[in-house]
Amino acid sequence: MNAMKILYHHRTVSKDGQFVHIDELTRQLRALGHELVIVSPAFTEQDDFSGEGGFVTRLRQSLPRWMSEFLEFCYCFVAFFKLRSALKTHRPDCLYERYNLFLPSGIWIKKLYGIPFVSEVNAPLLDERTKFEGVGLPRFARWTEHYVWRNADVVLPVTKVLADRIMREGVDSSKIVVIHNGIDVNRFAEPPDVEAAKEKLGLTGKTVLGFTGFMREWHHLERVVEKVAADDTGRRFALLVGDGPARESIEKRASELGVSDRVRITGVVDRASVFDYVAAFDIALQPNVVEYASPLKMFEYMVLAKAIVAPDTANIREILTDGVDCAMFRPGDTRDFYTKIDDLLADDERRARLQQAARRTVFDKGFTWQENARRVTGLCADLVAARQGIQSSSWTDEQSGRR
Repeated sequence: MNAMKILYHHRTVSKDGQFVHIDELTRQLRALGHELVIVSPAFTEQDDFSGEGGFVTRLRQSLPRWMSEFLEFCYCFVAFFKLRSALKTHRPDCLYERYNLFLPSGIWIKKLYGIPFVSEVNAPLLDERTKFEGVGLPRFARWTEHYVWRNADVVLPVTKVLADRIMREGVDSSKIVVIHNGIDVNRFAEPPDVEAAKEKLGLTGKTVLGFTGFMREWHHLERVVEKVAADDTGRRFALLVGDGPARESIEKRASELGVSDRVRITGVVDRASVFDYVAAFDIALQPNVVEYASPLKMFEYMVLAKAIVAPDTANIREILTDGVDCAMFRPGDTRDFYTKIDDLLADDERRARLQQAARRTVFDKGFTWQENARRVTGLCADLVAARQGIQSSSWTDEQSGRR
């Protein structure tokens, strides 16, 4: 494949899981020899990895919801002129955009200049905001969402569950390609030494039940604390890597049960250090999951060869297979959650088999950022080839420098 010039557009300012996706994909696109021109906000809200925003989030929360959303939409005019300037200066082959609500500027550029347009969709943001925050301009928000999804040349949802949601909004299935999240396998040539990782963290002799990510109430991580407390041997240890609004209730429950010394919440840690903690896990937990998500933590658990306990939901089944490379429990069933943990801890051979299979699945199913970058550039190349000779006159004029 010939090297391409890709105009990459996003509106992400928080340095969290969204940033990880952007950073990993753009790094791999460059590694394949493609040139990236990135258009994005001029600042980042925070320097560490967490799940809450900074200044922009606080500002939005201080305003009436409709006003916050109107100002959010106004940014699309800034984005439009930045994209137009980048288009004139760099003459990109295609435009790749990370979808966001109230952001039609990329489609405007596509329509005006005929540049191929790919929309990466990580969540149905209108549904998500309606559920967790409320929406002040629901009809307008829905229009912007439909406008982008229906006018994109290709839509890239991160799960089949999300793809089905997008199709229900009238997007032709032929334009939808599912690309899950992934992991950079070059960083993990071999699975880590679990005992060495435990020793480094002062957990030698402990059986570690681990979790990574932003801790919200719906994760129900108190269940993990209660599982640790039920162990009379005192060996089980909960290692929760991250922070979040549920931290206080988790720590309170640990104190009530007298196991605060067997529960460690790290707080926000540098992303590179996350893997040092995960390396020490005996069981890696996904206690709950958003139904359309492709959880980054799952791929981290898998490449580090962890025995995974996760809910039996459609999006997790897209990634893993119960009894083959993970143990799945009935969603919302605490007793079944505990049973799956106990079964794995009681059977070393089975646990080792699931660990090895989870790591193989990463490679067998191509759940890597390297493979994702190849798929993205292949799609872009197909769009560019399809557009050869049929670009709009305005785009042709721009390319030839006559405008």
